[in-house]
Amino acid sequence: MKFHSCLPRECTPVCCAQSRHRFPYFRRFALLPYCIALLSFAVLMAPAAQAQQIAMSSSAEMPDAPVPEAVMGAGKVPAGSTVAEDASGAPTEGQQTKRILGIIPNFRAVSADQTLPPQTVKEKFQTATSDSFDYSSVFIPAALAGYSLGTNAMPEFGQGARGFARYFWHSAVDQTSENYLVEFIVPSLTREDTRYYTLGHGGFLKRTSYALSRAVVTRSDEGHAVFNASEVFGAGASAGLSNLYYPSRERSLANTGTQWGLDVGIDSLSFVAKEFWPDWNRWLLHGAGRGAQAK
Repeated sequence: MKFHSCLPRECTPVCCAQSRHRFPYFRRFALLPYCIALLSFAVLMAPAAQAQQIAMSSSAEMPDAPVPEAVMGAGKVPAGSTVAEDASGAPTEGQQTKRILGIIPNFRAVSADQTLPPQTVKEKFQTATSDSFDYSSVFIPAALAGYSLGTNAMPEFGQGARGFARYFWHSAVDQTSENYLVEFIVPSLTREDTRYYTLGHGGFLKRTSYALSRAVVTRSDEGHAVFNASEVFGAGASAGLSNLYYPSRERSLANTGTQWGLDVGIDSLSFVAKEFWPDWNRWLLHGAGRGAQAK
């Protein structure tokens, strides 16, 4: 997730006039992350469609064969799934859910002690897409837009509904570009696993330090501990990309560096939330169960 930092400053008429003049040009670049997503989807789906066509043509020529029960059972769990639940559907100790509190995307979190096969390029793309376009992904840009509107972070955007809409689509594009760079494009090149593997045991300090360290340490596709180039360089590239569609007054090296640091810091805190979310969720469910029994 991304939070574009900007201290409220006085805006002269000349500055506002220049920003309004340049704003429509840079606004066109806001579609760039979505174009990248569509192009990536087409590239990934083409081989799958071709393989499916070959499989259909082969099955038409071959007689039907019984399907082993083990294979049928394996299809009940999606490949690459990172969420584990018990038979009743309720998460148990160290097990994650797809969303935190039902509104915050949590698709990259892997339950504690869960073993998964290597993450494929297609799965990295699917995770970035889910984090960007799931219904729950609108809440964070909306919250950031409301905060920025209230603090008048960028006077060029104005106030009211129009100002909120400008803040919102900027935050949404920020979030989308960072998701695809951090979770799909860079890790596909560096062969890194973008999932968060929950520690789930140990004291508070141990688990917190582990979660914070995941911003600079991650797993490779082979399962080795490596430098998290996806997070560090992906967030930096996203911060630089935002200079294409933010007002000229915000396109400075200092603002870009501050934005880069904030992106990595906020992602670090999100890892802490992912680490302790199973505990909070279990506590909430346990409390609800006790209340139901009391009634």
